[in-house]
Amino acid sequence: MNKKKVFIFIIILILIVTFLTIFFINRSKTQKIGKNSSSQDIVDYILNISSYEATIEVETKSNKNSNKYVLKQQYIKDKAETQEVLEPANIQGVKMIKKDNTLRLENSNLKLTTILENNDYIADNSLDLSSFIENYKTNNESNYIEENGEIIMKTKSNNENIYTKNKTLHIDRNTGKPTKMEITDINKNATVYILYKEVKIDDLDENNILAFNLYSISKEI
Repeated sequence: MNKKKVFIFIIILILIVTFLTIFFINRSKTQKIGKNSSSQDIVDYILNISSYEATIEVETKSNKNSNKYVLKQQYIKDKAETQEVLEPANIQGVKMIKKDNTLRLENSNLKLTTILENNDYIADNSLDLSSFIENYKTNNESNYIEENGEIIMKTKSNNENIYTKNKTLHIDRNTGKPTKMEITDINKNATVYILYKEVKIDDLDENNILAFNLYSISKEI
């Protein structure tokens, strides 16, 4: 009888320890950045984003033209990325989906060459927050400063595109969310300006990202 009680006690203890472990792991994952967070806490928070959804305003400048867009981006680390055009009207609804090293075009009767003819950056992953994070982690010159209530993170692109070489990401000190990104060319002339209108961080999963629901009917480029 005593052995049975000891066994039951051990089982209950294991269950309690397991529950507490899961609770604290989930708590640490969902812990939000606040006013008491250090600059390094905020930088680490950004660098370890596992998913995000953002609505952004983008202004691009090139030798050929200047364009403005409103885009919706979704990202799940190591899973998929989507970028949907909300504005301008002539390419509204066009969606770029990157999954398994494949880029697909969805919701468009236009040819890819037509879409990209005067929209150089629309399929360029330099606009992605995930691209900035990867650059920051892999470039030795990456650094950050705290200034005027912001954390300003700077890095350089690792690709050969001289027009998107330097990247600067501004983070709100209180919320830990991106507010804007500036991309400049090799001569530090502005080529892309991104304003984050709405950002949700670590709030997506494979079941609610639109890319997975529509991926099977996408048009392969």
